[in-house]
Amino acid sequence: MAQRFLVSRRDFMRTGVIGTAGLAMGATRPAVVAPSDRITIGMIGAGARAHQLVEAFKQFPEMEVVAACDAYTGRLHRMRDRTGRKIDIMADYREIINRSDIDAVVISSPDHWHYRHSVDSLNAGKHAYIEKPLTYSIEEGLDIIEAQKKLNLAVQVGSPGPGGVLVQKARQMIREGKLGQVTMVRASTNRNTASGAWIYPIPPDASPKTVDWDLFLGSAPKRPYSPERFFRWRCYKDYSGGMSTDLYVHTCTTINYVMGAQIPESVMAMGGLYRWTRSRDVPDTINASLKYREGFMVSLSGTFNNQGGSGGGMRILGTEGSLVFGGGLRFIPERVNESNGWITDSWPKDLADAYIADPAVRLEEMPSSRPQAAVEGEEVYFSEGQASILAHIQEWLDAIRNGSATKENAEVGHHAAACAHMINSSLEMEKTVYWDGQHLTAK
Repeated sequence: MAQRFLVSRRDFMRTGVIGTAGLAMGATRPAVVAPSDRITIGMIGAGARAHQLVEAFKQFPEMEVVAACDAYTGRLHRMRDRTGRKIDIMADYREIINRSDIDAVVISSPDHWHYRHSVDSLNAGKHAYIEKPLTYSIEEGLDIIEAQKKLNLAVQVGSPGPGGVLVQKARQMIREGKLGQVTMVRASTNRNTASGAWIYPIPPDASPKTVDWDLFLGSAPKRPYSPERFFRWRCYKDYSGGMSTDLYVHTCTTINYVMGAQIPESVMAMGGLYRWTRSRDVPDTINASLKYREGFMVSLSGTFNNQGGSGGGMRILGTEGSLVFGGGLRFIPERVNESNGWITDSWPKDLADAYIADPAVRLEEMPSSRPQAAVEGEEVYFSEGQASILAHIQEWLDAIRNGSATKENAEVGHHAAACAHMINSSLEMEKTVYWDGQHLTAK
C-alpha cells in the first residue's frame, strides 16, 4: 500500500496520531506468494545495513533472499540464521551474479566496491538496489548509468527520502509556488557518539582466518590486515568519502528531488579532523556551500562533536515562506513589513510627513493601519502509515515486475553522489570546484 497522505496539525492534536518511524506496514500483505511470482535476491555485502534491509524484505513475501556474499564469515553465518538457514553463502560476488536463478541483487558493500559490483551485476542482467552513495568517485556514475540503460534494468539507490510523503509534500508546495522564489536551503547533520562517528565495535573473532582481507581491499591500496579498516571502513579515504558520501548524500538526494535540480555548478567546502583522530583519516566536521544553476544555494554543515540540539534538519527558504524538516514538516509563511521610518527621519520634515501620509506606504509599513483580517499561519504535517524505506523497496519491486520508473535510478543516484564528491574534492584542493557533467575542474 502506498503511504497515506498527511496529517495536519489540527488532526494531530485531536487524535494524537504520529508517523511511524519503524517498519510497520500500513496494510496487510499476502502471507504466501506462488514461486513463479517471487523475485529472488542475492546480497552483495552482508554488513549491518544489509541485515537491516533483509529484515525489511520480510514484509514482502514476493521477495526471497537466496544467496549472500561477504569477506567476513561471521556476517554470513548471521545472515543465514536471519533467513531461516535457507540461503547459500560465499565470499565472491561473481558466484551470485553468474547464477541464472537470481533476479536481482542488493549491493551493500563498501563504497570503493560499488562501481565494480554495480557494473558487473547490471551487465549480467541483474536488477539492482544499490546502497548510497552510488559511487566512490564522480566519474564512475556515467558507466553505471550506461549499464542500466543498456539492458533497461530496474535500479534503486538506497536513499529513501523521496519515497516519504513529507518530502513529496514539500516538492508539491515548492512546485505550486507556495514558497515564492527559493534561493537558499540550509541543512545540517550532527552526531556526538563514537558509534555515530563510525567507531564501531569489532567482533572478537575477527582475524585473518575469518576476514578475507585481500578480497575486501579489491582495488584499494594494499595494506597489512587491519580489523579497524575492515569494520570501520567509513573512516578511511581508501574505501569511503566519509561524512559527505555517507550523510550529505541523503540530504542532497532530498534537495535535488524537492527542488527539481541535478548537480551543483560549483561547490566550496572546508573541513577538519578535530576529535576522532583514532582510527580515522576523514574529517569529523565539514561546512560546504553549493551553488545550483537552477537559481538557489545550499549551505551544508555537520559535525560528529555535537548533536546540534536535535541532531540536524533542513530549512528551505523562499520569498513567501519557509519549509522546515524535523519532527514533521512545517510551513512558515513570511510576514514582512517594510520599515523605512528611520531612513525618512533624515529627510526634511515635510517630505518625511508626506511619505508616511501616503496611503500605500501606510498600508505597507504600518500594520495597525490595515483593516482587521484573519490571515493564514503555519501549517504542520506528519507522515502516517508505511515507512519510507518500505515504499522505496516496493517501488523497486514494481519496476522489476512491470518496468515502471524508480525515483532513484542510476542517473539520480549519480547526481546526488556528485554533490558529495564535489564537496570532498573542494576539501582536498582547498578550492572551488566545478562539474560540467563530464569533467571536474577547480579554481
